[in-house]
Amino acid sequence: MNFINSIASAFKAKGPRVPLARSYASPWLFTDGAAGRETFDYNGSVRRAYLDNPVAHRAVRLVADGIAGAPLAPTDPELTTLVTATSGGQALLETLASQLLLHGNAYVQIIKDAAGWPVELFALRPERVTVLFGNDGWPTGIAYKVGNNTLNIPMLDGDASPNVICIRGFHPADDHYGAGCLNAADQAIATHNAAARWNRALLENAARPSGALVYDTANGGSLSSEQFDRLRDELNRAFAGNVNAGRPMLLEGGLKWQSLSMSPADMDFASLKSAAARDIALAFGVPPMLLGLPGDSTYSNYREANRALWRLTLLPLAGKLFAALAEGLVTWFSDARLSIDLDKVPALAEDRQSLWSQVNAADFLTREEKRAMIGLSPEMPAAPASEVPHEA
Repeated sequence: MNFINSIASAFKAKGPRVPLARSYASPWLFTDGAAGRETFDYNGSVRRAYLDNPVAHRAVRLVADGIAGAPLAPTDPELTTLVTATSGGQALLETLASQLLLHGNAYVQIIKDAAGWPVELFALRPERVTVLFGNDGWPTGIAYKVGNNTLNIPMLDGDASPNVICIRGFHPADDHYGAGCLNAADQAIATHNAAARWNRALLENAARPSGALVYDTANGGSLSSEQFDRLRDELNRAFAGNVNAGRPMLLEGGLKWQSLSMSPADMDFASLKSAAARDIALAFGVPPMLLGLPGDSTYSNYREANRALWRLTLLPLAGKLFAALAEGLVTWFSDARLSIDLDKVPALAEDRQSLWSQVNAADFLTREEKRAMIGLSPEMPAAPASEVPHEA
């Protein structure tokens, strides 16, 4: 649809729209702390996940980098430049993919020149965005708040061209905001981080003593304060620290050494951490094998895991992003399409080869039908013989 058609469609008769709920904040961002669960806070959770947790960080990076680095199918060169350019030091596709995974919402501001032509696409931080809506609940714009400064941006400009592209994941209980993967993975991330802190405390602060000195006498007496202090100082001086590891201990006066072993619950701690890591990978749609998690036997090798990542996560998310961007820019690029060139993705080479073989073996299809099935454009008609230049 070009600009003239957009203006014409605005004056066409339309049926009544159903009203939408007029929510001022997404319930996904402020979940109730039911069943002893802490209230979900996006800013705190995204720091615990992306900045503190290696599994969640790597899962997001795998998806975002995969989409940002995917080869694009041939389209309008100006549109390709607009989508792949950086803005404010950030890559557009990488930022949008990360925001959809973590927050569930992504907003792109279309910055135009004096003639109204888009010259830059800037990804807004979704936690700063509040959707503005009319009396019927349908969005009319967004409010972008940074500190005490708030900028209201209408959805459409004066010439009916869009100012903002809104992309959101599915949320079953909200009309304006989407749900991301972070809320589903929040508890697993908290468990994994707690396990990492416990292990660090065990190594640095001796969270569990390796044994105990037991004072055992026949008359049931106990050590005096002076004896206790002298024994503690001697242990700290002669046996504490790395340099004293393995030094033999001489015990006297009814003292004996009692080793402390790990309980079955303590021994299950490592498996609990591994299970939390797998839940994080599951929430972000990344095969655990690609994150180096032990005990995963779902995929026989990395090639199958990488193929599953592309088929089940990268391609659907990329399709959602490209469809939203193309729809938002249709006023200026009516015939352009955004998609990944599947023939240039190494992880999908075997799938594409199988498709080519099957299409080539289909004798009931014409040449043009085969080209359409594998995503190729129609062949250009051959020039008439009279138009072919002859050599002198």
